[in-house]
Amino acid sequence: MTLRHPKIFTGRANPLLAKSITDFLELELGENQIRDFDDGETWVKFEENIRGVDLFLVQPTFAPAGNLMELLVMVDAARRASAKRITAVIPYFGYARQDRKDQPRVAITAKLVANLLTTSGVDRILAMDMHAPQIQGFFDIPLDHLYASAVFIDHFNNMNLSNFVIVSPDIGGTRRARAYAKRLHLPIAIVDKRRPKPNVAEVMHIIGDIDGKNVLLFDDICDTGGTLVAGADHLKKRGAKNIYAACTHPILSGDAAKRIADSEITEMLVTDTIPLSSESRKIEKIKVLSVAEIFGRAIMRIHNEESISSLFDTTD
Repeated sequence: MTLRHPKIFTGRANPLLAKSITDFLELELGENQIRDFDDGETWVKFEENIRGVDLFLVQPTFAPAGNLMELLVMVDAARRASAKRITAVIPYFGYARQDRKDQPRVAITAKLVANLLTTSGVDRILAMDMHAPQIQGFFDIPLDHLYASAVFIDHFNNMNLSNFVIVSPDIGGTRRARAYAKRLHLPIAIVDKRRPKPNVAEVMHIIGDIDGKNVLLFDDICDTGGTLVAGADHLKKRGAKNIYAACTHPILSGDAAKRIADSEITEMLVTDTIPLSSESRKIEKIKVLSVAEIFGRAIMRIHNEESISSLFDTTD
């Protein structure tokens, strides 16, 4: 029988999500100090006893690289303070798009990050919608993979989904689109695109019938917004009516927020795995759904040695 509650601490990358998780679990967020020296080095101190504790550290690792470094330093501090088990809760796993050697003389940085986390002393990883599922195999420690689909499906189930079609923004997202289509009982279509250079997408064809239909466009990451915007614009030209986009991780770099605001997208749903910038929060089209409950339930299941997969219907 579990005798102690888990303790949850957060870095500075997304403290609001960590607070939402602890609020859902009716726990207090752990107290720690994190600061940077004048030269930029990160310093961490836990302000309470964590000896023998089942510890969860909430920190997405989006850019800048200091977010990843901060997580590594927190892990090392926790290990040296004799935490019983350290779980890195990484709502957004940075560097996930560098998961293979797709051209000569490039790094497989996702594997490097996995090695860094393992070497630092992490016992377990809890992440959401990793860009490439095979990254789970880069770790030699347990990794639990969560899905944001539950919050999106709940949202869309509350809408009148008559005359809708699920659209994958690229060939690689077909499996994800098929999973959503199954759960929402809708047909699917696929945007066939090519990338002439990084962060630039060109739509070539639309596979499927979207003429006169409302569209649900799903993706896991929205960085520059180029894929979603180009897809939405092309879908509109092909006769689509309202276009709703859903994206788990709203990186929204550069002019992405403005690009979305000016696009044919009717509404864009994102989650709080990454905090929105002040610029993005001003865009009325962008709506945030919280994944705090999913993470909270997963944390308690890990703590109580219960199944995580039972939270989801993972069949296609």
